[in-house]
Amino acid sequence: MKPADLIEDFLHYLTVERGLAKNSLLAYGRDLAKFGRYLTAKGRTPRQIRQGEIDEFARRLSGQGLSAKSIARALNAVRMFYRYLVMEKMVTVDPTAQIRSPRTLKTLPRYLTLEEVDHLLAAPDPGSPLGLRDAAMVEMLYATGLRVSELISLRQRDLNLEAGYLRCVGKGSKERVVPLGRQAVARIRVYLDAARPEILRGSSHPSLFLNSRGGPMSRQGFWKILKKHGRAVGLRSRLSPHVLRHSFATHLLERGADLRSVQMMLGHADISTTQIYTHINRERLRKIYKDFHPRA
Repeated sequence: MKPADLIEDFLHYLTVERGLAKNSLLAYGRDLAKFGRYLTAKGRTPRQIRQGEIDEFARRLSGQGLSAKSIARALNAVRMFYRYLVMEKMVTVDPTAQIRSPRTLKTLPRYLTLEEVDHLLAAPDPGSPLGLRDAAMVEMLYATGLRVSELISLRQRDLNLEAGYLRCVGKGSKERVVPLGRQAVARIRVYLDAARPEILRGSSHPSLFLNSRGGPMSRQGFWKILKKHGRAVGLRSRLSPHVLRHSFATHLLERGADLRSVQMMLGHADISTTQIYTHINRERLRKIYKDFHPRA
């Protein structure tokens, strides 16, 4: 079989047997497509590849300017692919068995200060329907720590404003409940009452947040909206939807929230993913100590 056919079979296996989320499948597909092109260029099949050629593949990725993190992710996809081929008895030797991923340094996530959050939340125009929509979306993102994909996937029926919570479906199709604060509830009510009907112009749509044409908001659409408001208050390269998610988690932990609760609200499967936010707090404490202790 051609490399592309084997890769397609593997992705089908991940879909049917492992139930991987769509975004994870797309990432595996992109990385394995690079590996497939490498095999085709060499005129080799997956059966003929040995460890030295896996090393060469990694070096080629590095030569293309990919980061250590991206190379590690691609090698992990190739490693999973070969485990599948061994399991299916399509190959007898796993050339990835001794391969080590390049070391990746964990970088601390960027986040906004409280003052920067306040400026951003005040940026949308409260006198227009689209401004009220933007205000509700930005407020909700900071109030809940949702991923942008979760935010734009919300439907009206996912909200319980009286009780102050929402339901969302995250990675791995896992549903979770996230609290909503008073200010977020207030802005959402204003959006629902005064802005959403104006945007719909008599039509209907189940999505909570809509674009200017009355259709569902896209990731790219919200990214542009956020960037626009960020530029208006002087937040340029630092701002992305994920920065607001990081800000949500950081500010909660700074005020004494326990790690397990933050993990549940963020929808992290493993608490080790959430623990990176404790590093932010340690760095902040070091800075405070250095700035204010007389003998620091």
